[in-house]
Amino acid sequence: MEFNLVAIVILYQGNCGLSKCITCYLMAMSAADLLLVIINIILNRINNIYFPLTFLFITPVCAVRAVLLLAALDCSVWFTVAFTFDRFVAICCQKLKPRYCTEKTATVVIVIVAVISCLRSTVWYFLFVPSIIIDNVPWFCIQGPDYYTSPLWAAYEWIDSILTPLLPIFLILVFNGLTVRNIIKANRLRRGFRCHGSGQDNIDPEMENRRKSIILLFALSANFILLWMTYVTHSLNWQVINYNYLDKTISGPVYVAQQFGFMLRLLSSCTNTCIYALTQTKFREELKNGIKYPFTLIVTLFK
Repeated sequence: MEFNLVAIVILYQGNCGLSKCITCYLMAMSAADLLLVIINIILNRINNIYFPLTFLFITPVCAVRAVLLLAALDCSVWFTVAFTFDRFVAICCQKLKPRYCTEKTATVVIVIVAVISCLRSTVWYFLFVPSIIIDNVPWFCIQGPDYYTSPLWAAYEWIDSILTPLLPIFLILVFNGLTVRNIIKANRLRRGFRCHGSGQDNIDPEMENRRKSIILLFALSANFILLWMTYVTHSLNWQVINYNYLDKTISGPVYVAQQFGFMLRLLSSCTNTCIYALTQTKFREELKNGIKYPFTLIVTLFK
């Protein structure tokens, strides 16, 4: 959570040498990840364990918490897809790049993704019903009986699983694959021209930058897919397991796999920005300057 907050502050200053388009996407990703950590850890996990009887457990508030969590998760995933597509356009679509890879377009895409994610997550608000009513006040959230019997809810759950994260995983793989193929093809042509022109294969800074781009893209894809795989596997098999598996205690392998998937999914929201931002030299310099600033200020005051 601290890194996401620091990343937002550093990126907002605009001293990282990144284009405004990239900065918009990175700030949006960091903000969504920060919101996800706050809702999931502070408002859900910590509150559920240490403050079990607060106003946050009133049914409408509890349902809103669930909607906000799903919306933040959806934004985190699809902001990553939007940024991946932006980099695909920047590298592979030179004619479209001047019109698409702009701060204005990035802002519009971010707003559209956020609005759609919020609207899509709002549907889940109507799923929950109170577990108990005390003095006409509904408490806690449980899934309504229609959730287990209605084919509409079953279909919506499958569609939701496809939209997050199966489709994003597929799109990230496709865009990154096309981007890497374009970079490799361009490198071969550039290497051939350099060897033909100079008679030797010297180190090319442009090719070195492209090589780093390939490593970055593969790192992002591997990080996203690996950290989501446990959750995806559990989600796709949950309906079968739920009805046929007998050991449903907190020590059972099904519950452990579920919680492990949740943990890795949350970890994914903390690593995407690290992969993108920490690979930038100027970002690391700004981070070091921020860490040194309090000590420099103290030394200056005592002089």
